[in-house]
Amino acid sequence: MSYETIDAILVQYDSDLSAAHAHGMASGLLAVNGKFKNENWLRELLQNTPPVSSSHKVELLGLFDDIQDVLIDNEFEFDLFLPDEEESDLLERVDGLREWCRGFLFGVGFANTKTNFSQQIQEILKDVSEITKLDTDIEIVDEDAENDFMELTEYLRAAVLALRDEFASR
Repeated sequence: MSYETIDAILVQYDSDLSAAHAHGMASGLLAVNGKFKNENWLRELLQNTPPVSSSHKVELLGLFDDIQDVLIDNEFEFDLFLPDEEESDLLERVDGLREWCRGFLFGVGFANTKTNFSQQIQEILKDVSEITKLDTDIEIVDEDAENDFMELTEYLRAAVLALRDEFASR
């Protein structure tokens, strides 16, 4: 499944959320609670939308299930679901990254109402929160900006796995 497919489904149902936000939300939920139910995620994701067709529901639940499989697998195959590099410019991808982070923070908070995070997790969540403030009104797009973007995505990949590992050990 592609980013564009999931994003188009969400747009079709007048969701205010992007595919990146949906993926971030599922990632946060599953990093904290690997057994979180996909139907609960879908209900939260589409709470203010018209009913979803069964084929679209299958697509959306497939996204959630793919994330769950990767996080359970204990491999480092987890990746952020962002606009495609070939089809979007850096600013669109940065906006997707911000949306992913917003969804991730929502998912973590939704799955864990306790605030007893380790110091490492508190720092990660603070960093993720700062990423939501990235400016997409920048004009400079160069190789350094691309490298910075890649470093942020790598950091976030590691952050998700760190959260998963901490909550799995509880």
